Amino acid sequence: MKVDRRRFLQGTAAAAAAGAFSSPAWAADDPIGVASVHDLSGGLDIYGKPMVDALTLAVEEANAAGGLLGRQIKLINYDTQSNMQLYTQFAQQAALKDKVAVVHGGITSASREVIRPVLDRFKTLYFYNTQYEGGVCDRNQFDTGVTPAQTVEKLVPYAMKKWGKKVYVIAADYNYGQITSQWVKKYVTENGGEVPSIDFFPLDVTNFGPTISKIQAAKPDFVWSALVGGAHISFYRQWAAAGMRKSIPMASTTFAVGNEHIVLSPDECNGMLICYNYFQDLKNPVNAAFVTAFQKRFGADYPNITELAMGTYQGFRLWAEAVKKAGSVDRLKVIEALETGISIDAPSGKVTIDPPTHHCVLDVHIAEVNDKKLKVLEDFAQQKPADTAAVCDLIKNPTDNQQYVIKI
Repeated sequence: MKVDRRRFLQGTAAAAAAGAFSSPAWAADDPIGVASVHDLSGGLDIYGKPMVDALTLAVEEANAAGGLLGRQIKLINYDTQSNMQLYTQFAQQAALKDKVAVVHGGITSASREVIRPVLDRFKTLYFYNTQYEGGVCDRNQFDTGVTPAQTVEKLVPYAMKKWGKKVYVIAADYNYGQITSQWVKKYVTENGGEVPSIDFFPLDVTNFGPTISKIQAAKPDFVWSALVGGAHISFYRQWAAAGMRKSIPMASTTFAVGNEHIVLSPDECNGMLICYNYFQDLKNPVNAAFVTAFQKRFGADYPNITELAMGTYQGFRLWAEAVKKAGSVDRLKVIEALETGISIDAPSGKVTIDPPTHHCVLDVHIAEVNDKKLKVLEDFAQQKPADTAAVCDLIKNPTDNQQYVIKI
């Protein structure tokens, strides 16, 4: 979606003058507005496009089943173009001009932290459906993605048992990479290992030659990657070209969420270990039906349904269940319904809102990259968001509103 600044400003001014900061009011038969605020272009579109596809399917399924509360749902897509300024702009537009009932959006921690205060201020319910570093405590926000206590805590000991105890960490230089790398260090140390170095990289870095030389000199047992985005794919190609893939293995909680394992050749990434809530090949009836419906909608040749896409799909379904329970799209009534601990049977398994943290209790799985496929190796049922639970209790402190830096 292109931005018409004049129309945007006119629209937001008119909305403010009409008292749009209060809860939105619709006619009884108006469609329910749902906003998608994701990167459909720019360096982060490898993550955003599948998320929007999944949200589109979820909305179409709901409408085909009669909508919600007898009303159809109108999905409004905003392409933030991997631009933080546009996140702010579109969050305001969704809240004030389009008066949506809920926003599903944000991919990086930076984009979440840009739009979170906007949606808090204008009292518009927010779902953040991405795996992230944990610690957000905000009654207006629900987080359906996994956090380090659910993935890093499982993958670190698994990889150390397989490969050894000396772990070199490379990470994207923003909230997610900085905080997640400290969780990796914590779990490596707790399992008797060592982290000789943690190296950070801005999202637009593409030359990893000096870093590869540094890793070669350190001789770790394996590398942990928390690299993010299209530019950072260069690392894996340069790593393989240097002949390192078969001599020093790799683990990650970011790889493959943008289908990097399909973009790269098997020789560039086979054998990498990853850990997420969802893989397309999970064996359960709900997932089988979901994959069939997804491929019918978007094509049988759709490359792979990602973790982030599934998080977005189940985020919408959790919100829809809460609307049904509340009998209303009113923000506070929906929040109260979600805080009863709503569960759904998602393609990823049972997913339940944890009332004190607004995060999810869900299954996680360790998998291995194998010839452009993700082979599930081990399952962990119903993992709690223990990291965020250590700092956040919205039942006792409903006005709490911050991202905690959890002491590690």
